[in-house]
Amino acid sequence: MKKVLTILLTFVTGVSLFADEGMWLPSLIGQRISDMQEKGFRLTAEDIYNINEASLKDAVVLFGRGCTGELVSSEGLLLTNHHCGYSQIQKHSSVEHDYLKDGFWAMSREEELPNKGLTVSFLERMEDVTPIILKGYETGMTEARRTELVKKNSKALIEEVTAPGKGLRATVEALYYGNQYFLFLYREYSDVRLVGAPPSSVGKFGGETDNWMWPRHTGDFSIFRIYADKDNNPAQYSADNVPYRPKRYLKISTKGVREGDFTFIYGFPGRTQEYIHSEGVRYIEEISDPHKIGLRTLRLEIMNRHMGQSQKVRIQYSSKKAGVANAWKKWQGEMKGLKKMKTVSVKQEYEKAFDRWAQGGEFDGVVGKLNATYKELEPYSFATDYVNETVRTIEVANFASSIAKLFKKEGKTVSFDAEKASELTGTFFKDYYQPIDQESFAAVMDEYDINVPEEFKPEYFRKEMKKYGSTEKWADALFGKTIFTDRSKVEKLIADAADPKKAPKAFKTVYSDPATVFNGEFMEWYVKDIRPVVTRLNADLQLTYRDYMRGQMVYSRTQRIAKDFYPDANLTLRVAYGHIKGYSPCDAVYYRPSSTMKGIIQKDNPEIFDYNIPQRLRDIYASRDFGPWTDESGEVPVCFIATNHTTGGNSGSPVMNADGELIGLNFDRVWEGTMSDLVFDPEICRNIALDIRYVLFIIDKLAGADHLLEEMGVTYKIQN
Repeated sequence: MKKVLTILLTFVTGVSLFADEGMWLPSLIGQRISDMQEKGFRLTAEDIYNINEASLKDAVVLFGRGCTGELVSSEGLLLTNHHCGYSQIQKHSSVEHDYLKDGFWAMSREEELPNKGLTVSFLERMEDVTPIILKGYETGMTEARRTELVKKNSKALIEEVTAPGKGLRATVEALYYGNQYFLFLYREYSDVRLVGAPPSSVGKFGGETDNWMWPRHTGDFSIFRIYADKDNNPAQYSADNVPYRPKRYLKISTKGVREGDFTFIYGFPGRTQEYIHSEGVRYIEEISDPHKIGLRTLRLEIMNRHMGQSQKVRIQYSSKKAGVANAWKKWQGEMKGLKKMKTVSVKQEYEKAFDRWAQGGEFDGVVGKLNATYKELEPYSFATDYVNETVRTIEVANFASSIAKLFKKEGKTVSFDAEKASELTGTFFKDYYQPIDQESFAAVMDEYDINVPEEFKPEYFRKEMKKYGSTEKWADALFGKTIFTDRSKVEKLIADAADPKKAPKAFKTVYSDPATVFNGEFMEWYVKDIRPVVTRLNADLQLTYRDYMRGQMVYSRTQRIAKDFYPDANLTLRVAYGHIKGYSPCDAVYYRPSSTMKGIIQKDNPEIFDYNIPQRLRDIYASRDFGPWTDESGEVPVCFIATNHTTGGNSGSPVMNADGELIGLNFDRVWEGTMSDLVFDPEICRNIALDIRYVLFIIDKLAGADHLLEEMGVTYKIQN
């Protein structure tokens, strides 16, 4: 263990020779601080991360379970992306109050809207707990026993550190494929209220056409407020709660940005695989991404057609569509980037050299074992991808399964959670449109039939296809017979199931319903025939990667290869730093690093939903009533790009300048650089951020919410 830790520490402390790549642990940022300062940073490591005094980490939160947010006032005011708050905005929207279309601004605390289920988490501390987690480990222990040991020791440690309560939660995360373990202790707040959001024509300007693209002109922000009890502790929603008082909040800079300026991002990147074997990359590039793109294309075409015909359906499916389309477009850029960089062949050459070096030593055979395991895993991964992108996307089947799970049967006695069922039913039918679900069923299940090998199809699927002859006829039968597309029938079922005398019959009704049967048959087959193999082979990969990761570190050291090893992202707090910089995506083209409102007006088109800006914005531009929110050219800045290494989860992350002041909100990457989850190219990989001056401009000129500017410490007096 001491040998492993020594290797790790050796390779995370070296100064990077690769421009601006890396996602660094804040608690170890002292090992990077000299490089940051050489590149322009003017603060200290203690300013970034300190558990004894307030530091920048105390102004950053995990927003929900997949975004980042930052505190910008002494009264719990929080900024994140519009797309991060999108589901909350959508839930509050209706045809009568279409906050997606019109935006929402609370002009008083009483108007702020609560959001059930939404949480924000502050990191209290992180620490290396490898010796604690591996206590009891013995050389030669099987991977299964080691896994159980890690779970046991992690559980004990988590229970110990969260014992005081007060909203504490903790996780133990494996770094470097289990060569190192870190504890992350959070304080979680659950009373989080919507304060403001621009209309989608600002917050999602450009829609899916502009998504992942540069130049970008999207005002991707929303505003929330954290509430606490009178002692500033986490508390469930209550009218008696008061605004949270943060240990630290960010100062806003309106000085603007210029090419070459130092920037750094503080946030929760979701998942990267920078050290993945070539076979893993090949599967993603040549098989997984193309098939998933094709399946999602079918679903998006169906959604778009129906959403274009009805405002109600557009509201119902806006958030769902965004969730489908985001990865769909990202995968397209990822494939293109991997091919352009010849990532598979580059990794293969590296692996050949590593394998020659490893012969006869501790790491002999590691590359070959990874290669063989990936070959065995591939058809099972393909089957899993297809289940996830077809079976698991059928809304009515998921709903039926959720209701079925609320039954408990012990002998002849049947009980049922009617309250939870009613809640699920209300949520489901609020945003459900059967024609989209039914057409999607026929489309994706047809692709399942065409592309999945016969030996990886359940017998249930074969029987249904033989019975109906086509997925369209199967869909007609399933959706025609199920009760789960009819709210009145579901509500009657819930009422019957709540009656102990009628519950057994209701139980049989649910479990014999074709939507429940569809989901149950597929899941039973998957759990029995596919998942055990996937689990076993992934465990083999994990074990081999642990050696390969350590081997790469030794190989780089002994061969004097200039390379830093930062841990892959896993939705834990990280620091990424770089600078404002344009890029050249192809021959004879260079993109400058900043966009302005001039580009919004150039794209404005009332005929196209994604480009139809509010008339008020047109009027403001025509009169050039910009206030102080302009750059040197007299235009309102909108977005900028930089070389910070980011991924999903960094949405909403604060982008700060050399003095730790907020200059923007991270929200995307350029399309040509989306392969950065697997391989980072400093020449092409750029993160896209919303300029904080555009946020202030929208709050000022479009919303007229001067009270928010004052709360954020922006002294400009609005002139009406």
